[in-house]
Amino acid sequence: MAAIICMLRGVNVGGHNKIKMEELRALCAALELKCAQTYVQSGNVVFLCEERNLAALAKRIEEAIEQKLGFRPHAVLRTAAELRKVIAKNPFAARRNVEPAKLLAVFLATAPAKTAREVLKKFATRGEELHFAGSELYIYFRNGMGQTKLSWSGLEKALNRSFTGRNWNTVTKLLEMAEGLTEDGS
Repeated sequence: MAAIICMLRGVNVGGHNKIKMEELRALCAALELKCAQTYVQSGNVVFLCEERNLAALAKRIEEAIEQKLGFRPHAVLRTAAELRKVIAKNPFAARRNVEPAKLLAVFLATAPAKTAREVLKKFATRGEELHFAGSELYIYFRNGMGQTKLSWSGLEKALNRSFTGRNWNTVTKLLEMAEGLTEDGS
């Protein structure tokens, strides 16, 4: 069984799309996803699963949440091995003084079109750096996310893909949890 990391988009934000983490774990059990563990209240769940088609699994999770709770968040899934690669490809890793809480990994359901990459290069940002690597976009907010001038709706329009973001502390914790579920860290 592979360790899978599921990141739900837009749950428990501003009082909308509420889901308790015990409900999320129970939903995973009902879907026969093993050893489900959640992390913080923003829709992160790690589990073991035989399913290899992550797109189909994401759809099953989205449908189950919609049936149970009446809303349908996007689910972005990565295997532990994929998340390990995301961490290894971090373009800011060698740089000194990069604060993990100011680094965001944006996980896309599928790789962005070349046009999205070009549009994002033109984004007028102040204090942010954006770098693509595969199906992830890394954003470093030098002045913090609360001070950003980055347009989230513009980002969504440019990417034209389902996505969700996690700060670097959360990314590394999710990998640690996934590796703890399996002896070989797969």
